[in-house]
Amino acid sequence: MIEKIERVPLRSIWKHEAHDFTVWLCDNIEVLNEAIGRELSNPERELSTGNFNVDIKAEDESGNSVVIENQLERSDHDHLGKIITYLSAFEAKTAIWIVAEPRQEHIGAVTWLNEGENNCDFYLLKIEGIKIGNSNPAPLITTIVEPSIETKRIGKIKQEDSERHKLRFEFWSTLLRVSKSKHKLFNSISATKDTWISTGAGLIKGVSYSYWLKKDGVRVQIQIDGGKESEEYNLEIFNRLKNFKSEIERSLGFELEWDILEDHRMCAIRRRLTKGGYRNDESEWEEIALDAVENMVKLEKATKHIIKKMKTD
Repeated sequence: MIEKIERVPLRSIWKHEAHDFTVWLCDNIEVLNEAIGRELSNPERELSTGNFNVDIKAEDESGNSVVIENQLERSDHDHLGKIITYLSAFEAKTAIWIVAEPRQEHIGAVTWLNEGENNCDFYLLKIEGIKIGNSNPAPLITTIVEPSIETKRIGKIKQEDSERHKLRFEFWSTLLRVSKSKHKLFNSISATKDTWISTGAGLIKGVSYSYWLKKDGVRVQIQIDGGKESEEYNLEIFNRLKNFKSEIERSLGFELEWDILEDHRMCAIRRRLTKGGYRNDESEWEEIALDAVENMVKLEKATKHIIKKMKTD
């Protein structure tokens, strides 16, 4: 006959968390080793960090300190704070938090900690009591969150994204400050973390002047984007402007790129600038921004009367 697994209340196995469960885990550390696939040794109980006592401190395969916090109930903020404190106090490389019921916000928090550049590994484990038929109760430990190479990679990507957003915001702030000293076109626009900023080119739907920023360059352009269902409209406006291509480029003194993009979803008339982008040294941003703004001033001057005339036609 095949028996069914039954859940057993944890407090019927270990009545007291510190006096019973922690003592049992310290004496049976191999159960934890099997659950996380690590080799922890030399566990010690209730070591003081000053105001707090860590449940268990052990050593990993390399002799680094490991702190273990037990909670035979739902995870809470207090225990999360404690385990971070223990990591610092004992200069540990690994933290293990064992709980009866992991809350979603704490799953997210431990995942986030594993993504950081703190060189520490965080485990969140769920402990349950089970038995089969009339057997004695046994622990069932399930890994909810664990460190991994992929987690660290994701954390690095997030950090790079955050740095890129910060640099873009600061670059746009510089460019908009320079712009306000040259013309009024972008006076109502604020810096963002996005790759582009734009402002309307008059009363024609979907036509705007915009800057696009990359790590190694900036481009200025007239963008035509009337929306997802406006392919024919976009092409019509683009072709009407292209009728003035020779006049516009003669006024500018240089050629532009006339592009129909994304299956007619958007059209752009643009000039790429190669003096640099947000990855240049910040001391060069002023010069890069000035070059971009001067090109935008020329582009607006060469096209605004044509766009205005298109509106009145």
